[in-house]
Amino acid sequence: MLSLLIFSQKAIAQITQLELASGIAKTDFTYFSIRPIDDNKIFSISTLAFFQKYHEKENIIFDELGVQTTAFWNFSKHISIGPSLYHNSVAGFSERISLLFSTKAKRFSFTTIPSIAHLELTNFINGELFVQLQYMQPLKKQWSLLFSAQILTHWDKFSTHARSFQQVRTGLSYKTTQFGLAADFDQYGKTPIKKISVGLFVKKTFLHN
Repeated sequence: MLSLLIFSQKAIAQITQLELASGIAKTDFTYFSIRPIDDNKIFSISTLAFFQKYHEKENIIFDELGVQTTAFWNFSKHISIGPSLYHNSVAGFSERISLLFSTKAKRFSFTTIPSIAHLELTNFINGELFVQLQYMQPLKKQWSLLFSAQILTHWDKFSTHARSFQQVRTGLSYKTTQFGLAADFDQYGKTPIKKISVGLFVKKTFLHN
């Protein structure tokens, strides 16, 4: 899982994002940062960490903690490629190669990341697809209406469903802070077990040029 890439990597020297979302069923915390490692911003390192905690005892088996580090080669304005090391509290360690495509207009941004992953626990070669989109409608001064969605699906051996989610956020944005309503739709396993959480979120972005 690699998320929150809503800014062009070459446009910003460094970005850090923190998001807290909490609802009836669960609470999520996500940290993401990306920074270049050379003056020409051809290469960059991203770090993702997230924690998902369900509130009911019977759903503890779905709690997750994940950390991922990715080295990207930004060989064009919109396309990057690179390897990742990822550890998940449920699935264990995996090595990945990901292709990132991103584009950003005045009000709309879109990112998609197809990945191939090797899981140490099962020795499977798996396929994953991540998609993120965001739309901002300016209001007065530095206020905007916000709609964003993140979609992920992960398949064992490219044929058996393992994990998917759809995360929807809608609300307001002021400068570099977003807040509003959150809805998470999670699916787990071969015959998907479905979980839904509706609540509130707040996300803060730190830009370092």
